[in-house]
Amino acid sequence: MGKSQETFSKKEKEKKRLKKREDKKKKAAERRANSTGGGLDNMMAYIDEDGNIVDTPPDPTKKKVVNAEDIEIGVPKRDKAPDLSTKTGIVDFFNTDKGYGFIKDLHSKEKYFFHIKGVLDDEIGQGNKVNFELEKGVKGMNAVNVMKV
Repeated sequence: MGKSQETFSKKEKEKKRLKKREDKKKKAAERRANSTGGGLDNMMAYIDEDGNIVDTPPDPTKKKVVNAEDIEIGVPKRDKAPDLSTKTGIVDFFNTDKGYGFIKDLHSKEKYFFHIKGVLDDEIGQGNKVNFELEKGVKGMNAVNVMKV
């Protein structure tokens, strides 16, 4: 007679697999029975007037009306181009050896780079009050036509 195809170890493995399946089904049933989900209302999130996420609906009295024409998508257009006319400033730093320096604009308090090639007077030094024009350079705006006042 032939030997049975199922060995003891195969039977044990099958029993363990079935037991795991049953345990998994019991745990899932327990989770469903004990869940506190509460439905869609508990999962809803709202944004208040300050942009914070809250769980309460917004107050209708604080509602603002916005015109569709007022909404700008993208970068807003510039109203005016930067003023490239003559400006006044003070030489904040000047390196005579290398021939460059920085001018601090008196009006906007911004610093602009200048090179000795863009200087019209030879007697410019640190702390001098100067008139200059701006020109677009490789790394930003540069001062050119620098003249001592």
